[in-house]
Amino acid sequence: MQRESIVPRTGWQEKVEALGLAYHTIAGDTYWDEAACYRFSADEVDKLEEATSELHARALEAVARVVEKGDFSRFQIPPAFHELVVRSWKDREPSLYGRMDLSWDGSGEPKLLEYNADTPTALLEASVIQWYWMQEVKAPADQFNSIHEKLIDRWKAMRRALPADGRVYFAADLESQEDAGNLDYLRDTALQAGLDPAAIGVGDIGWDGARFVDLEGRNIAALFKLYPWEWLVREAFGPHLLRGTMRLIEPPWKMLLSNKAILPVMWEMFPGHPNLLAASFEPGRFTTDFVKKPLYSREGANVSITTDDTVIDVGGDYGEEGFIWQAYHGLPRFDARYAVIGSWLVGDEPAGIGIREDASPVTRDTSRFVPHYFT
Repeated sequence: MQRESIVPRTGWQEKVEALGLAYHTIAGDTYWDEAACYRFSADEVDKLEEATSELHARALEAVARVVEKGDFSRFQIPPAFHELVVRSWKDREPSLYGRMDLSWDGSGEPKLLEYNADTPTALLEASVIQWYWMQEVKAPADQFNSIHEKLIDRWKAMRRALPADGRVYFAADLESQEDAGNLDYLRDTALQAGLDPAAIGVGDIGWDGARFVDLEGRNIAALFKLYPWEWLVREAFGPHLLRGTMRLIEPPWKMLLSNKAILPVMWEMFPGHPNLLAASFEPGRFTTDFVKKPLYSREGANVSITTDDTVIDVGGDYGEEGFIWQAYHGLPRFDARYAVIGSWLVGDEPAGIGIREDASPVTRDTSRFVPHYFT
């Protein structure tokens, strides 16, 4: 694994915009960054794929244990929704995708930092944008990236669990350029799979007394939501989700897998696992070199890092539900940039990676996306 400095393509802004990436620059600063790239070996790609598959399998075992024991209190899931989670898991309601954030520099074992299993973004960049970059800049090299093909195949595999007419609504905060871009891309993959995708703002979802409806009063029988479950259950229409009139993607059992509480549960079940970091629900487990993470947070908000020589506190609006504590495992540093590997799963299969960089050891929404290839 090596970081290479390269010359960006002439007219790269227009090229990525043509592929749907309108947010290549955020607040005047580069987000999609092709002034650098990461090179992997085929063996390193195999290592990442194996670690991702192993961690996903262990994470599903942890979900099964939580459901079996009814151990929902540590996840701060509202009691009214416990049975919905149980039913969703026991019915094996299908999942579309997820992203694990891994710390790895190419040596030793990749370590799981967290599992973004409900509303992961940076999907368009990882799937389409860096693939076209690689074909233009690094051909005939290859890339750990079968995300696009796997998403289409996954929609086809989920077809029997969706409405007969193939109508699936796609909801997000459409005022967010990043969310809208990711949503548009996922709609395109659904369309290519033969479904009938329709965009809708979360605020435009209604309840007519018997079913969820759009602004024209049409039934919403299936909804993909780029909107966190912990927000959804607290919406005014949240209690109506218990009626079971609408298929949701991601399914309710993802409330467990996307919660930081899954990390100490996995450590309790698999202590010493080479791909896991020690984690606890109790602050006294670590005296130094630890990370404090809210059960619910996005883009590094309210995360704090404590080491022998420094304390980093990131502000934000999360933490009301509680925290977990995790052993600190520093991100690898290349050319004064800290890099985190986002390893994607589609269904239950590893599908590719995307790399985010930051000058800080905490990855945020403004952290740059840098493409990769392998030889």
